[in-house]
Amino acid sequence: MDGIIAAFVLLILGSTVGSAKVINQGYEAIVEQTGKYKRTLKPGLNFIVPFLDTIVWEETTREQLIDIEPQEAFTSDSVQVKVDAIIYWKVTDLYKAYYEVEDLENALKNLVLTAMRSQIGQMELQKTFSNRREISQGLTEEIKEVTKAWGVEITRVEIQEIKLAPNIVASIEKEKAAQIERNAAKLQAQGVADYMRQISDVLKDNPKGQDALKFFLAQKFVDANYKLGESPNSKIVFMNPKDMSEAVSELMVADELSDQIRDLGSEGTKAS
Repeated sequence: MDGIIAAFVLLILGSTVGSAKVINQGYEAIVEQTGKYKRTLKPGLNFIVPFLDTIVWEETTREQLIDIEPQEAFTSDSVQVKVDAIIYWKVTDLYKAYYEVEDLENALKNLVLTAMRSQIGQMELQKTFSNRREISQGLTEEIKEVTKAWGVEITRVEIQEIKLAPNIVASIEKEKAAQIERNAAKLQAQGVADYMRQISDVLKDNPKGQDALKFFLAQKFVDANYKLGESPNSKIVFMNPKDMSEAVSELMVADELSDQIRDLGSEGTKAS
């Protein structure tokens, strides 16, 4: 008789111990009974019915993250980029997270990828770099409503990096270099135009203007020949001394005006 009582007491103690389940803070657990949902266990000491109740899922309710590897996307101007993102999320309803969606983390990842490609596809390449924060905020807001039905709250989605393929980078650098050259040529042409306009203003009402201009051009010609003479590939050019002396005699009368033109020439050279 004593043995039967002892066995009965041990059975009760074993059942009590076996039915006790401690859930740590920051976690919850789903309990099913004979294959159906029964209840959600909260942090602390909980009791379940041995052999009938089964804990099918225990999950943290703290914030988690999913790091999405770089994925390909195309901008509205058909440029291929690779986008790296991180999802910050947490479970708010364990029942929905377990029963309403299959493979929760994979579903979240695919949802973010679809939304991310859609947003990138609506932007030009330049805007994707300057509006990275706006893209992150837009993704967060867009998928929040969907994930509510899954018992999940999306805290935020962060776009970590947007990269271009090496051939695209080289093409962009080449285009930038060409644009810089075009801008330099435009500035130089503008400087020459301003310089010629100033010369025109000086010569317009001066009776000796034409002579001074000839002198100025002759001087430029002499300077050019001097530089040509310094070149290792230079050649000797013979000029008629009589023509040269007559030209100099005629143009000496315009020396003062030619000084003004030379000054303008220096300024034009600096501007260009």
